[in-house]
Order: sequence, then structure tokens, then C-alpha cells
Amino acid sequence: MALFTPLNPTITDWHGQRVWLVGASTGIGAALARKLAAGGARVALSARGLDRLDALAAQCEGAVVAAMDVTRRGEIERVRDRLLAQWGGLDLVILNAGTYQPLRAWELTPERIRKTLNINLLGVMDGVAAVVPGMLERGQGAIAIVASVAGYGGLPNATTYGPSKAALINFAETLYMDLAPRGLGVHLISPGFVATPLTAQNDFHMPALITAEQAADEIMAGFARGEFETHFPKRFTRFLKLLQCLPRRLYFPLIRRATGL
Repeated sequence: MALFTPLNPTITDWHGQRVWLVGASTGIGAALARKLAAGGARVALSARGLDRLDALAAQCEGAVVAAMDVTRRGEIERVRDRLLAQWGGLDLVILNAGTYQPLRAWELTPERIRKTLNINLLGVMDGVAAVVPGMLERGQGAIAIVASVAGYGGLPNATTYGPSKAALINFAETLYMDLAPRGLGVHLISPGFVATPLTAQNDFHMPALITAEQAADEIMAGFARGEFETHFPKRFTRFLKLLQCLPRRLYFPLIRRATGL
């Protein structure tokens, strides 16, 4: 493989692309749904809140609303089967369902731990398990997993969120090694701080904060370039990647200084 060859097939023409967006009701998911629909994609919108999905579908021509809860056994398979019956296949599945609760170490409880992991990690892994066999059988398709730069290294307030996203990064890398040789695309999306209802809970400075619409533009550009990892905004994410090369006696004070915690 040439050094600068895209790791995934590029997606520049969205007309007719069958895209299932899980975690579509607010924030990055909703902004991305609007851009995909505007580009001509056939979009299926999934999340728990039916009212929000209906409101979003009104802004996305031809969108299919398929409410579900990724933590409820059988829900993902139910919606998958409905979409396959309606569309005959899926070209791209974007797994964006996630939750975030700011937690310091002394605020951990078994219930809070399991809520985060059940949605952020197990919900995504279950989604992959539901769609990969069909994609392999058809010999085409792609999966996009929305992780976070919180998975790069320890961050204050992210005692459950950060580990769930770190696991997703590892999971996406492993999937790529298995699935790319078989013709499937695997995309890892690693946002920095994005203004959404989830990040509105933060009471600390969020460096390089961007809008959900800006995040969606970055993701669309990543698909067009065939990137494996699309991370943004680069002025922040490159800094975090660099920090991972530092000794921890330097990493910890720099992160505390950047967040003010």
C-alpha cells in the first residue's frame, strides 16, 4: 500500500447512499443527518427520542425514522431488519449513540459506570455485530464509529466517558485490520470539544470549542478523503496526540492547566 493512499474508499457522491445514523437526535448526529440528506443520501435516523427524530426528519428529505434504544436487547436487530427489507442493503452505518456525565473519581458508582459503558461501548459493539455479517455477504459497506479525543488519554471529569471512548478507538483499529482486506470501510471519528447538550454540562474551559455544524463538515470531509481517523479541530487534537508522547510527570500538569481543573 502506498504511503498516501486513502485507507478507505472515498465517499464524495452521496446520492442514493443508504446511511443508517444511530444517535441522530441532537448535537453532531443531527447536524450530520442534515448534511447527508442535503447531499442526496437516503438517511435512516435512530435514537431514543421519537419527538426529536420526527422534528429532525422534517428537515431531511425522505428520511426514515426508526426510534430505538441501543441498550435494549433485540432493538438494533429489529431496526436493521426493517431497513434491509426497505432498502435492500446498507452502504454506511454511523454509530454515534453516546452519553456523557461529568464524574470525578469520588463520584463513581456501579450504576453510573454501567450506564456509560452500556451506551457508549456495548451499544456500538452490538451495532457492529448486527451489520457486519450482511456487509461481508454483499461484499460492500462501511462502518463509522464516533469516539472522542477523550479516549487519547486521561482527562478530568471523564472517569467513565474517557475509558469508553478509548475502548472504541481500539475496537475501530481492530475492526479495520479484519474488515479492510475484505472490502469494507472502517472510519474512526474523534471529535474534540463540540458545543452539544452533553458538553453543556461541563463547568471548565473547553479549548478549541466548535459547533456541531462545524463537526459535521469535518466528518463529511473525512469521508471524502477516505480517512481512517477523522479528528478535529486539528489545532487541539494534534496537541493532544503530541501530549501522549510526553512523560506523565509533564502530561498531568499540562492537562490540568488546559482545562483549569
